[in-house]
Amino acid sequence: MTHPMVLQLRFTRSEFLRSIKNVSDEDASRRFLPMNCLSWNVGHLAWQEQQYFLHYGQGLLPLPEIGQAFAYGAQASTPSLKEMVAAWKLITETADPWLDTLTTASLQENVISRGKPIAYKYGNLLQRVIYHYWYHLGENMAIRQLIGHERLPSFVGSIDKKAPYHPE
Repeated sequence: MTHPMVLQLRFTRSEFLRSIKNVSDEDASRRFLPMNCLSWNVGHLAWQEQQYFLHYGQGLLPLPEIGQAFAYGAQASTPSLKEMVAAWKLITETADPWLDTLTTASLQENVISRGKPIAYKYGNLLQRVIYHYWYHLGENMAIRQLIGHERLPSFVGSIDKKAPYHPE
């Protein structure tokens, strides 16, 4: 059975996608300083999932250019939303089988980086990604409001049906 925290990540991802639904490439690349643009946020979260779940979790780095362009502290840019969503989908779909193997015990294990354990545990990384998504999801909605988009999704989607509480 998939760990409840992974189910929460999947719901969070679906809400993140809802925050960019029907956004044009042009609007996705608009910046309202000091914020990054919406398409950059997609690339940034793709970077984090790749770093945490593919690189740390499995030793994989399918799109190293994502790390160079969208890591924390990377220079601002205005990439294509279509390209960022494609990269995000490749990374998240590659991460999913590994995420499905996580257990309460494995989430309590220290992350191994360069052959040595580091201070973070896999559970910490999973929580960090979930909360990071919500941060940028709110930022995406603010950007859309500044652009003038109307009829935006409100509150959280169908959490009771898609991500109800599950005990371990």
